[in-house]
Amino acid sequence: MRTLIALILWCFLLVCCWPIALLVLVLFPLIWLILLPFRIAAFTIEAAFKLVGAILLFPFKLVKAL
Repeated sequence: MRTLIALILWCFLLVCCWPIALLVLVLFPLIWLILLPFRIAAFTIEAAFKLVGAILLFPFKLVKAL
């Protein structure tokens, strides 16, 4: 659904102002590539926090299971 809304908005932009729509079409992959390392870093940090949380909560889960 999100992709369909983006496509409809881009088509509307193409009709209203085609130079900006073409600029968006060219710049979007470049911006995505620039932001990709930050997404990977965020995924890694999130996984590390989940691991630490699981290690810290493991004894409480053992006590609760008994």
